[in-house]
Amino acid sequence: MLSDEYRYKILKRLETEPEVSQRELAKELGISLGKANYCLKALVERGLVKVNNFRNNQNKKAYIYFLTTKGVEEKSRITVQFLKSKIVEYETLKCEVEKLQYEAEQIQISKNGNGCNSEFEGRDPIIEPITSK
Repeated sequence: MLSDEYRYKILKRLETEPEVSQRELAKELGISLGKANYCLKALVERGLVKVNNFRNNQNKKAYIYFLTTKGVEEKSRITVQFLKSKIVEYETLKCEVEKLQYEAEQIQISKNGNGCNSEFEGRDPIIEPITSK
């Protein structure tokens, strides 16, 4: 099954560069060439992408991928959905970072205000042992 994230990234890429090769697409997405081919075929079968072949400069057969009207609509829908999911991820990470910052502050407060002897101030006794005088 083609995930919304891959569908979004592929449709976005095809919209900006319709003549991209499957090999380039696979490399950019970090997927195998076979998976890129599978994804493109799935988009064609769903009527989101139309494929035409042509000959490029090296006399090799190449393909150009066009987003259909349905493909443009799907890309718009997925863009909104993708944005919403990324906002949720961002907010979750932001909360986690705030919690970690709070924990770090609490550790620092307890470390600095623990009533230790002045000869330990500013030192981590595990890392910097006090040498006897």
